[in-house]
Amino acid sequence: MAVLPSSSASSAAVLPELQELARLIDQGGDWLRCRELAKVRLGDAELPVMAITMGNPDPSVPGLGFIGGVHGLERIGAQVVLGYLGSLVRRLRWDASLHQQLESLRLVFLPLVNPGGILAGTRSNPQGVDLMRNAPQDAERAVPFLVGGQRLTSWLPWYRGASGAAMEPESEALCRLVREELLGRPFSLTIDCHSGFGLHDRIWFPYARSRRPMRHLAEVHALCEVLDQGLLAHPYVMEPQSRHYLAHGDLWDHLYDESLTMNEGIFLPMTLEMGSWRWVKKNPRQLLSRHGMFNPLIEHRQQRVLRRHMAWMDFMTRATQSAARWLPGPDTRLDHGEQALFRWYRRSRG
Repeated sequence: MAVLPSSSASSAAVLPELQELARLIDQGGDWLRCRELAKVRLGDAELPVMAITMGNPDPSVPGLGFIGGVHGLERIGAQVVLGYLGSLVRRLRWDASLHQQLESLRLVFLPLVNPGGILAGTRSNPQGVDLMRNAPQDAERAVPFLVGGQRLTSWLPWYRGASGAAMEPESEALCRLVREELLGRPFSLTIDCHSGFGLHDRIWFPYARSRRPMRHLAEVHALCEVLDQGLLAHPYVMEPQSRHYLAHGDLWDHLYDESLTMNEGIFLPMTLEMGSWRWVKKNPRQLLSRHGMFNPLIEHRQQRVLRRHMAWMDFMTRATQSAARWLPGPDTRLDHGEQALFRWYRRSRG
């Protein structure tokens, strides 16, 4: 039976999201497997970085990872991942179609990558490092000051960590989980949930470090096409992150490039950037709180955000399971690639 380790269970009391994760693990019983990837200390609290897996572990089936809580200020990201995990756990008791789906699919959840940052209410981890700037690679062109990642000091935001230092335990835990559970499968995909400024919900794909198209641009375009056709009137804008800014040390760039060295399987990392300005627009007083700039503070609005993304996450689960049916073949891949270049890169090429 899946249970939260006793040391982790005792620290769950200090963080509501950990309490919810412990409750879901208990409800999931034998259908779930959980393991502790790392421990993070903040004051007297020792917080676990917990991974949950379900479905078929066979490396020949496709896999999908749901990631949240990379930035501690963006609690809504962790809550969205926990919300979807909770919906699956509740369905496990009665939904025969879900059990059939899980026979040909691997699901991986890492809802709280940065529990110390969530508890402290900071974007960074307790060491002051921005985990999404913590991978070793540098951007190919100049990045925006600070926002693109800096090594000056942890007293300033977007700190990458010291040059040449090992990645932070939380970053390494995420990378290790992806390597062990997702890379090398015929097809795998990740959804990393964040919130940020903007009026639209955006789905970003690599690269953050470069304006060059990724190798699997045709596959991303095919996924975008089935999303547009299969989830009518959806609110998402799918695009490369580089259309907005370049950044050093993006973990998903790092893992995607690593997947290319394996010469097997397709790995598509996606980042959900929820447009937080919609919440601020409806409740301008949220600007008075740093949490309010990144999270809906009113309960009914938070529930609406959770409901908003459940249908998309369920769609992405089905798309991952059925990837062989929509991935472009030799006769359509060139066409998808040309359409993708026109759609996303015609303004920046050259």
